[in-house]
Amino acid sequence: MRLKNLATAVVAISSVLAVSACSGGDSGTGEGGDSYKIGISQLVQHPALDAASEGFQKKFEDEGVTVEWDVQNAQGEQANATSIAQNFANQDLDLVLAVATPAAQAAAQAITNVPVLFTAVTDAEEAGLVASNEAPGGNVTGTSDLNPVADQLKLVKDLRPEAKTVGIVYSSGEVNSQVQVDLAKKAAKDLGVEIKEATIANSSELGQAVNSLGKVDAYYVPTDNNVVSAVSVMVQAAEKNKALLVGSEAGQVEQGAAITRGINYTKLGEQTGEMALRILQDGEKPADMPVETSSDLELVVNPEAAKRQGVEIPQKLLDEADRTIE
Repeated sequence: MRLKNLATAVVAISSVLAVSACSGGDSGTGEGGDSYKIGISQLVQHPALDAASEGFQKKFEDEGVTVEWDVQNAQGEQANATSIAQNFANQDLDLVLAVATPAAQAAAQAITNVPVLFTAVTDAEEAGLVASNEAPGGNVTGTSDLNPVADQLKLVKDLRPEAKTVGIVYSSGEVNSQVQVDLAKKAAKDLGVEIKEATIANSSELGQAVNSLGKVDAYYVPTDNNVVSAVSVMVQAAEKNKALLVGSEAGQVEQGAAITRGINYTKLGEQTGEMALRILQDGEKPADMPVETSSDLELVVNPEAAKRQGVEIPQKLLDEADRTIE
């Protein structure tokens, strides 16, 4: 009997060492020597989603927790997101992170045996990911990147008080985008501006969609994955038409939008990582963990981009800015 127990212990120790070796082992282990296998399904590469994924992984690194990562990118294709989710479902993973709504929808449908966290999802309840944002009720929960759309749209009037029209292009197939456009329309009424909208199915249609809007005083870019992936098209249109370009996150301002007051996606990813650690180390259940939002907003300005769009950022906003893109 003692020999049998000893053999079992040797097998268990060997398994732990094998996992540690796969993940490098240099970062050490977390409290109690834990190590984990985590899959990440990211819909597409662009600065916001990249930052969220990196922030998530950084949280584990900062806590000294060893992880064997399987990071996959769907290249903006729903079929790829579905394939990645099905592959993860067949692996021996401890947890899965899905980045962006379509990737989260694919993961939630395919993966039922391990916890699934999401980030960069605007409204998880509307997207059918959870029973409610307050009480998810299943194996899925995470963090929302719901933007302060009204505050962001107000920046149009702060920089261009005479503005009467704002153009928005968004993906017809993204639930999170429709939520933001609806919020923009509501805010526009209070600001006395008209929203002109156009929809696309993929990023290759963006140029044509922007042209279909005609002359507008400003453009607003929601956190729409197809639009953000090709935001340079919006920047070119804004500069050509001397129309203000207001973004919804810092990465867009870095690429040529004039201004935003938005979420820091690295910190949002770290917040999601904290949720993951509570699940893996403390035994919390996704079903009982409300969807979390970020209240850590930052004002980011790009004065040179604004000038190219025929706008000057008021000194008050320059002084208030958390970050200025040179």
